[in-house]
Amino acid sequence: MNRANLVIVAILALIITSCGTRRSGPGAIATRDAAAVEVITNHYANEAEFETLQGRLRVQLQTEDRSQAATVSFRMKKNDTIWMSGQMLGITLAKVMITQDKVQFYEKIRGSYFDGDFRLLSNLLGTPLDFEKVQNLLIGQTIYSLREDRYELTQSTQGYQLVPQQERFLKMMFLLDPVTYKATAQQISQEGQGRSVTVTYPSYQRIDGQEFPREIKLIANAGSSHTQLDMEFRSVEFDVPVSFPFSIPSGYEEIVLE
Repeated sequence: MNRANLVIVAILALIITSCGTRRSGPGAIATRDAAAVEVITNHYANEAEFETLQGRLRVQLQTEDRSQAATVSFRMKKNDTIWMSGQMLGITLAKVMITQDKVQFYEKIRGSYFDGDFRLLSNLLGTPLDFEKVQNLLIGQTIYSLREDRYELTQSTQGYQLVPQQERFLKMMFLLDPVTYKATAQQISQEGQGRSVTVTYPSYQRIDGQEFPREIKLIANAGSSHTQLDMEFRSVEFDVPVSFPFSIPSGYEEIVLE
């Protein structure tokens, strides 16, 4: 099966990926530089706080051979569930539901579904993520925890740039806004494998007194393969009742990993 042809799978799997790494919580900051500690502290102090979220996205996907757009209904219970339903011309094409330990989705164009672990989706993006990291990406927080490693801080007109002090398997760079301390750019790369993911946040919106992304742009490169995903939040509501209806239709073909 050509994954690039799975419209909503390609759209959503790029932003909903996991490989089961541990969830980090509040704690001591490993970095010892006082200026860097202050920036990191402010980044977490300005995280959007909510129990549930409901919104709509306009999503544009571009690959080497096609460009497609879809409207996506988006719901989240923080730290618990992410749910999306993708439509084109008012017709539901696919649904995705992610919990802390499971990924499920189905798409109607080819009548296929996936119900299992996170290997397929993490391979699509090419970088190890878990539920918390996906959630962070969507709400304008750094994908990886800034508390756990020591980071070097550089300040410029663009904002605060943080990079790990020690070389790692993954190269990382995080750029934070100088006023709100929200992420404005994130880059993760595996140079030896020719893989990289760059996420930028061209604009934010203020909702209930909190900063939340208005636009998210993701560019994923894997060798000669290039994928760009543009997301625009058309509406967002915090702390509203949400449900997560999901049922894989009968007769669909299962996507089986080799």
